[in-house]
Amino acid sequence: MEQADIPFLSATQLASLIEARQVSPEEALHAYLDRIEQVGPKVNAYITVCADEAVQQARQAGQEIQQGRYRGPLHGIPVAVKDQVHTTGILTTDASKIRADFIPTEDATVVAKLKEAGAVIIGKTNMSEFAIGDSFSSFKGPARNPWDLSRDPGTSSTGSGAATAARLCATSLGEDTGGSIRGPASLCGLVGLRPTWGRVSRFGADGACWSIDTIGPISRTVEDCAATIGAIAGYDPKDPYTRQVPVPDYRQALTGDIRGLKVGLVQDYLDPEKSGVDPRVRDAVIAAAGVLSELGADVRDVSLPLSVNCGVAIRTITHVDRVSLHPEWLRERPQDYHHNTRVSFSTANLIPAPVYYKAQKVRAMVRREVLGALEDVDVLIQPTSAAPAGVMSMDGTVASKQQAKQALHRGGYTGPYSLTGTTAMSILCGFSSEGDGGLPLALQIAGRPFDEATVLRVGHAYEQATPWHNRLPPI
Repeated sequence: MEQADIPFLSATQLASLIEARQVSPEEALHAYLDRIEQVGPKVNAYITVCADEAVQQARQAGQEIQQGRYRGPLHGIPVAVKDQVHTTGILTTDASKIRADFIPTEDATVVAKLKEAGAVIIGKTNMSEFAIGDSFSSFKGPARNPWDLSRDPGTSSTGSGAATAARLCATSLGEDTGGSIRGPASLCGLVGLRPTWGRVSRFGADGACWSIDTIGPISRTVEDCAATIGAIAGYDPKDPYTRQVPVPDYRQALTGDIRGLKVGLVQDYLDPEKSGVDPRVRDAVIAAAGVLSELGADVRDVSLPLSVNCGVAIRTITHVDRVSLHPEWLRERPQDYHHNTRVSFSTANLIPAPVYYKAQKVRAMVRREVLGALEDVDVLIQPTSAAPAGVMSMDGTVASKQQAKQALHRGGYTGPYSLTGTTAMSILCGFSSEGDGGLPLALQIAGRPFDEATVLRVGHAYEQATPWHNRLPPI
């Protein structure tokens, strides 16, 4: 195999070659570093490329494998990590001037788990400043969507989505509060899994909203996603909110058999007047439901009438919580925030307590609605995003009122499962026509708390029955 071809293998395909000693971890790493050098400046997916540290990790992985100590499917695999997740001795900036010199002295638990699995940490990915949820507030400039460099790569795990889609890492970690794993996965044509709240430790990750934040994988295939979540999931005494729930072998759940599973197609997101869904997205999701039905699933219509209106609720809760983490920065260093972040945090300080309280009441109502629906079906399916990736401001100008409204609208699609605390995954389900840019379209699959295995199983069955995941971005 030519070294230049290695980045175009899925993580699990590469893992098979590494296990068989047909490709060494060092060969894999250098193939990715070469591609980062060639393509990286166009995509701006990384804040820090950890070349020196990665070379040492790859060399160690290679030695272990040669000695017969193969650790599993991430051993020797180049993995990228969102830059709000702490890495010992490596810059961790939150994409902000305020953290521009911060170097942690301890790994986040998810990073420690990746290292235990033998993964090679290739770099720290770009993001929205402090995960605020726009596309261009990073002090390093915005990441670009590899399918069209003028388009939005999704928020706030912008670089994790862009790097994975552009083949600048084999798999990656993002962080999802209101949809920041699923959004980039949706717009970049990837698989992004929001784990159940409490499934993955957040120790060592700079937070946005303590009661909603999750860390999870952004990957190219469902099997890659299953391997990645399998490495990082589990109880952590350093994070008191993690649950002592057994972690299954997620890859074993990918049987391809979904016969008899009950799938609820959420109708509220398929009505353009009610939800504003783009007809291209609606048609792709309906077609995906048809594929699941052909595979033997029992697809039935369901309704979540409150959910499409929960964008305002989740924005209220997360912004108030976010600005409360470091109020001194807004008082003492307001000029060091991007304009959008400063306005967002300042506005959050003005939200009255009764409004925050009402948002929490809406959250409770949405939670009852979603969990009630999941008593009758095994998974819920709907669009991840209302439309394909939109054109992004190329000069980093201030977000318009229209963009702010779009952010609230996006929250209506991903927010229900964030507010509920259950698991949800975005998976590629088609493309717009070439005349419309050939942009990715995405299906969201949500499941019961701590039942990531069923969500992955449904997504894998759909993925294997369709050709979409084989298409490459034109970069």
